[in-house]
Amino acid sequence: MTVEILVPDLPESVADATVATWHKNPGDAVERDEVLVEIETDKVVLEVPAPESGVLEEVLEQEGATVLSKQLLARLKPGAVAGEPTSDTTASTEPSPDKRHKAALNEESNDALSPAVRRLMAEHGLEASQVKGSGVGGRITREDVEAYLASAPKASAESKSEPIAMPTTERSQKRVPMTRLRKRVAERLLEAKNSTAMLTTFNEVNMKPIMDLRKQYKDLFEKKHGIRLGFMSFYIKAVTEALKRYPEVNASIDGSDIVYHNFFDISIAVSTPRGLVTPVLKDCDMLSVAEIEKGIKGLAEKGRDGKLTVEELTGGNFTVTNGGVFGSLMSTPIINPPQAAILGMHKIQDRPMAIDGKVEILPMMYLALSYDHRLIDGRESVGFLVTIKELLEDPTRLLLDV
Repeated sequence: MTVEILVPDLPESVADATVATWHKNPGDAVERDEVLVEIETDKVVLEVPAPESGVLEEVLEQEGATVLSKQLLARLKPGAVAGEPTSDTTASTEPSPDKRHKAALNEESNDALSPAVRRLMAEHGLEASQVKGSGVGGRITREDVEAYLASAPKASAESKSEPIAMPTTERSQKRVPMTRLRKRVAERLLEAKNSTAMLTTFNEVNMKPIMDLRKQYKDLFEKKHGIRLGFMSFYIKAVTEALKRYPEVNASIDGSDIVYHNFFDISIAVSTPRGLVTPVLKDCDMLSVAEIEKGIKGLAEKGRDGKLTVEELTGGNFTVTNGGVFGSLMSTPIINPPQAAILGMHKIQDRPMAIDGKVEILPMMYLALSYDHRLIDGRESVGFLVTIKELLEDPTRLLLDV
């Protein structure tokens, strides 16, 4: 008796998915709820756990394959012990040396390596002939490549340094497939440029009041709430208040209608190893500063670990992106459709400023608001940005609602 491993239910807006990484090979023992494979969609990475303990008997869809919801991925033999032959896998998982060699040659000649394995080998300058495959028919898996690199660090280091030592007449290049997430990000960015009348307006804010406030209370704040006091919570608070005053910025266009939202769900741009994602912090008007900090930290950690759910990535009426963490001094962020605007925060840098007829050195930060001019006029966009500037330069306004 075998248990079928199926592709989980995909979100309604996702037609298909890609097999990203197999964590187990045929013949490996697995424990209940242990992750067998990761499935990558346009939005999230889904983990497929083992429903029971046993042995992975057969893998039907290799890394890089396109799969549909409820499609058969593999078969698991419950209660079996690793190394025991099974009726279906004895021949397939343990072929004769001659057949194994032929299969490996056939796979290499047809470039049958999965995208993930091909990318990893390209990064370390490895050839398929250098790595011994342990997969079905001698197929090279990600674990095989990692084991080779771990057992031959010297060879790996030499192979990585070869491109630097190569003469200029033998320049090289590598080609790796785009992930589904990267493809989707590219499509949405192009869609935003082509389907909106996007315009960007700028302003600058004196961050000294916020920095002084943070310096004064950060230790007490962390002691009481168990989390550090950052700048993003102030940004989110100021943005939420500005959205209340300028409902057009919190709206969206649906065909020939304007949809005004009476809630404040803010998307926060997060850079992850798989690409840019915008998880949503919901009901920001109902959250305290500490709750905002905890929410942002949780979303950022999930984004880096690939644990974000579809619900956490869905919705959002306005986006905040902070390029300043990477050192960006100024940028023109691109709208995240169907939203009507996005706010770009940047690096805080000391600059000479004229204050009451005198020159002072102040920590200044540029703000950039990109907006859809079809919905938002100059008066609303500039007023929105000035409101954020005033709230950040005088945080007491947030408390007094003035």
